[in-house]
Amino acid sequence: MATACESRDGWGDAAPPARIYGNTFYVGTCGISVLLITSPEGHILIDGAVEEAVPGILANIRALGFDPRDVRALLFTHEHYDHTGGLAALASATGAPVYSSAAARAVLESGEVDPADPQFGLIQGAAPVQVTHEIEGIASISIGENTVVPVATPGHTTGGTSWHWQSCETDGCLTIAYVDSMSAVSRDDYRFSDHPERVAPFRATFRAVSAMPCDVLVTPHPSFSDLFARLSGAAPLRDPGACRDLSEMMRQRLDARLQEEARN
Repeated sequence: MATACESRDGWGDAAPPARIYGNTFYVGTCGISVLLITSPEGHILIDGAVEEAVPGILANIRALGFDPRDVRALLFTHEHYDHTGGLAALASATGAPVYSSAAARAVLESGEVDPADPQFGLIQGAAPVQVTHEIEGIASISIGENTVVPVATPGHTTGGTSWHWQSCETDGCLTIAYVDSMSAVSRDDYRFSDHPERVAPFRATFRAVSAMPCDVLVTPHPSFSDLFARLSGAAPLRDPGACRDLSEMMRQRLDARLQEEARN
């Protein structure tokens, strides 16, 4: 994996599929994570990458020996086109329902960027996709033997969601934590200090992620959690403190951003 994506981290750069642990597989690109959780009763796919990545995602699912038409649920982390741009095409190819937070639904169904998004004006929209189920009030989503738990993690976007579930091998089970982006990035004229309604959700998200069960951390941009090196054995795959450490790092970055804004 690391060799195949060496010097290639584009959102549409094709990557080979790889087993993360148990029945959880990486089927995304060199720059964007897409995860497949399999079971005999059907599969769960999380994130859609960019639209041009969809043929490669479907090819990766087939290369692992699975049929894309057996995907029974399409989930995602947050409503930016690099993670949801391919959802409409994936929904068409698989026939699977799309699950969304209520806060992200309008963005998905309109294909337009949320005007309240700190990156509004910098990022493009995506192909509209119909949301089948809202996840508010849903404690978990189960397909066959797999139960995936949503954790609301707004901040980077209004509708951001992280997920965790267990995957098992013969020597035991591990909790996979797919933690959404927590970076306070924006267009040049946006000041987070002028938007307490955005800062407060970040604070809540840092606390929520710190408390998540987290044996194996995966992030929507694989480089952010050094995933390929960990899959290659160059670094430990399992790190129960990874979610706590990541949320603390992102808290410090937000604080530094706010301090910089206060000086200017």
